[in-house]
Amino acid sequence: MATAGVLGGVLALTVLGGTSNAATGDNNPGTPQKSQAPADQTGAQDASDARIEITSGEGAYNVGIDDPVKVTVSDGQLTKVTMTATATGAEVPGTVSADGTSWKPNGPLAPATRYQVAADAVDAKKRPVSGNATITTVSPANDFIGHLSPENGSTVGVGMPVTVNFGTAISNKAAVESEIQVSSSSGQQVVGHWLNDNRLDFRPENYWKPGSTVTVKLTRQGIQKTVTFKIGRSQISTVDAKTKQMTVVRDGKTIKTIPISSGSPEHPTYNGQMVISEKFRHVHMNGSTVGLTEKDGKPSYDIKAVPHAMRLTDSGTFIHGNYWGADSVFGKVNTSHGCVGLKDIRGGGNDKLPAAWFFDNSLIGDVVIVKNSQDKATVAPGNGLGDWNMPWTEWVSGSATG
Repeated sequence: MATAGVLGGVLALTVLGGTSNAATGDNNPGTPQKSQAPADQTGAQDASDARIEITSGEGAYNVGIDDPVKVTVSDGQLTKVTMTATATGAEVPGTVSADGTSWKPNGPLAPATRYQVAADAVDAKKRPVSGNATITTVSPANDFIGHLSPENGSTVGVGMPVTVNFGTAISNKAAVESEIQVSSSSGQQVVGHWLNDNRLDFRPENYWKPGSTVTVKLTRQGIQKTVTFKIGRSQISTVDAKTKQMTVVRDGKTIKTIPISSGSPEHPTYNGQMVISEKFRHVHMNGSTVGLTEKDGKPSYDIKAVPHAMRLTDSGTFIHGNYWGADSVFGKVNTSHGCVGLKDIRGGGNDKLPAAWFFDNSLIGDVVIVKNSQDKATVAPGNGLGDWNMPWTEWVSGSATG
């Protein structure tokens, strides 16, 4: 999840529910919490008849480099498809079929690589629809343990934990954890914690030291793989839901204060420490993905291109641009369904507005802290990259190796 993974196109996410992992839960580590709506109610737009399907599907791991990754559309035609390696930003060449109903890459994919696929299509009435998926290709035999983030060679913020996701539940946790060693050039002690049977995260007691290098060594059957990533400058942004202001602190100095609008009393924003895990210049937000519909079944809102969107939780909390809110909202009223909104314009083309500034000045791994929200719940450590909400003693006790 490197900063180079930002796509310029419109991505349609299962937002508000986040990903397929989003569900109603409690505050237990590794348990997704209830979904939060990402945007104000704006009125549903006329839905497209076109339907996009991406194979191998959202969140797929161990996809073969020669597997038939494919984008298809029914009752419509594709207008644009991009497939991009998240670590480098390199676009995969592909070809759309003569009838405009399918797309596939021109050749094999790279092994052990995370890709984002974004597709746009229109139906017979030219009504648009978007689709996306993130997939990860299989690693060579004995070369990798699970799927690791952040990726090798990336530069991330001080809040980015090392996360290893496994395709199957791990029973012998101590044996698997002993095969992974994480160290920092800063000398910080780094400890692993099992958030559930499929996810092992590593972090120090406090945020990583700016400018340090983190090294991850994975050993399996005598074969070792080393992944390194760098920690950039420190940027910690604090959203005060009571004052409706966000204070951006870089390397200990306040560099900007931004008026915001967070969750309404009916849909309050989670409190706690969150970490930016994904960045999208535009994202499609639709209320029906989490059951927010009108009596006639149409979504309560359907915003095709929410600008400058950055994911904070798996359950759907974003900090994003808001172009539909009046100027009087920001810094004055909390009106969203749980996300944090910053002033923006349709299309996000004004780089002088707060949303664009914050997007351009944020890294994957930067910390966003929410306080004084009417929702007294603190985001769970396993909901996104909320690891820092767990006390250190509790974190250490979750290590299988002691």
